[in-house]
Amino acid sequence: MSAGATESTERMGSTERRKSAADTSGTGSGSGTASAAAGRESAADRDDPGGGGSAGGGSAGGGEAGAAPATAGPSRTEGRSRTPGTSRTPGTPRTATEAVLLVGGKGTRLRPLTVNTPKPMITAAGVPFLTHQLARARAAGIEHIVLATSYLAEVFEPYFGDGSALGLHLEYVTETDPLGTGGAIRNVAHRLRSAPGDPVLVFNGDILTGLDIPALVATHRRAGADVSLHLTKVPDPRAFGLVPTDPDGRVTAFLEKPQTPEEIVTDQINAGAYVFTRSVIDTIPVGRPVSVERETFPELLAAGAHLRGMVDSTYWLDLGTPHAFVRGSADLVLGRAPSPAVPGRLGELLVLDGADVSDDAKLSGGTCVASGAVIGSGARVHGTAVLAGAHIEPGAVVKDSFIGVGAHVGARTVLDGVVLGDGASVGPDNELTPGARIWCGARIAPGSIRFSSDQ
Repeated sequence: MSAGATESTERMGSTERRKSAADTSGTGSGSGTASAAAGRESAADRDDPGGGGSAGGGSAGGGEAGAAPATAGPSRTEGRSRTPGTSRTPGTPRTATEAVLLVGGKGTRLRPLTVNTPKPMITAAGVPFLTHQLARARAAGIEHIVLATSYLAEVFEPYFGDGSALGLHLEYVTETDPLGTGGAIRNVAHRLRSAPGDPVLVFNGDILTGLDIPALVATHRRAGADVSLHLTKVPDPRAFGLVPTDPDGRVTAFLEKPQTPEEIVTDQINAGAYVFTRSVIDTIPVGRPVSVERETFPELLAAGAHLRGMVDSTYWLDLGTPHAFVRGSADLVLGRAPSPAVPGRLGELLVLDGADVSDDAKLSGGTCVASGAVIGSGARVHGTAVLAGAHIEPGAVVKDSFIGVGAHVGARTVLDGVVLGDGASVGPDNELTPGARIWCGARIAPGSIRFSSDQ
């Protein structure tokens, strides 16, 4: 590896990362100052809200990644005896100490990335994306998180166990039939420990954000709201549901995607993170699909409930498409997106322990190379996630792409904005342009696809 690459590289094995997480789990070290970078993807690229999946929106917030990595290991721990929360004097306000994470969506718009892996478990900056969400929640003082799972639900608990490696108490509730965002929240209500008047956070499992979580909870408490929503502003809100507020921040309406300029009454959109007063969750219907965006929130508003909006427009990215996921991983490595769980030094590249990168390969733009991956001589890799066991041959040029587990990129092949599924292989001297998705296990013969002359 070149000298410049070596200076930017931090190597840390999975055992060391687990130890670091355990050693720092009680510190609650947080996210720090706000990040100025922001990324936004069209809501048209969002998954359906079924199966406890993602809600519509875009988001913000601030926080620079902390130094201590927090990565759970693959072992499973059964203990669930620790009760979250702390004692408090009666009548004093309580900060939120528990949350619901909606991680059940099928991630159909991300395929082939989600053929073998649920969306929240796709690797971003060297660890499953969910690790970043859990670490940021813990840094904000959350102690107990219930994961609402559905698609490939069996993957989560073996990896994260009871959450103790992250300083958390994790529980898992699986939907047998997709229940939508609201139905998923109601389905896990029996696992919540908060009192009726306490705040409970709810996060979508596909949002990379620097949201100031304590500020959202504080806004909720001060306003005495029933539900508080994280809102963000976007330059073009036509692909989103709009959430206008009055000058005091009280939500006045929930508007579907505007079709004409006259319908664009605000640039504020739902950002996919909420604070519910615990008792409000129990009003969501049981045992049927419910959308909080289309049903719960509008009905609460019509009934006179107090819904609050907090605009926070620092970093936000909806990870609903492969392009967005690649960008999110690169932004985490570069330090543009805040997370205390990045397993190494922030910079142009992150090479994990066990990867083999040739000395004259050039890595840049937030590229992350996982353990067991190989980057050959003279290869140029920019803004790309290279997963475990993948192999990029000498002279290949890979830009803004996702190279799946065990995938293979042939010598002199050019990939730009390409998704290569697990175990897929692109032979030498091919050229693939933005938007190409190569399915898991597929094979492309040498020199088969080009968008320019081969001479």
